[in-house]
Amino acid sequence: MLSLTEKEIEKIASLLQKGMICFYQLNSKKIHHLPDDEDYFNYDLTPEEEDVLDEIDENPDNYAEFTKMDSNQEHQMMESFADRVVKEKNFQDDLFNALSKPKAATGFKFLIDSSGKYNERWVEYKLDKYKDWVMEQVDAFNYADE
Repeated sequence: MLSLTEKEIEKIASLLQKGMICFYQLNSKKIHHLPDDEDYFNYDLTPEEEDVLDEIDENPDNYAEFTKMDSNQEHQMMESFADRVVKEKNFQDDLFNALSKPKAATGFKFLIDSSGKYNERWVEYKLDKYKDWVMEQVDAFNYADE
């Protein structure tokens, strides 16, 4: 059964937000991370990263894989933040307006970054939601393992 420390959960959550895929090595309790192919399609793997992938291919039962949220989940998270955390109606309307347009995440992030007031709260909120996401993946791994 897979269980992670709070520090491991936070590290994986932070790496996922940066566009990484994480692999937790069960026997050594080590976290490996590689760029997500979707985000880094021109990225060449280092020899160390290739070794990790080879090890995962050879012994997949010794690894738990963690992936980032898909774009719908991220969009829902932004809507939830605007709805639950932002108290100023005008700013909330601006955020929902940005989320209804193409490149919604870019528009949302621009507004949050330029708000000053909500920038740090967004970073904390997003990290908390990603930590929840990591725990959902732990639960799914443990359930599949039974």
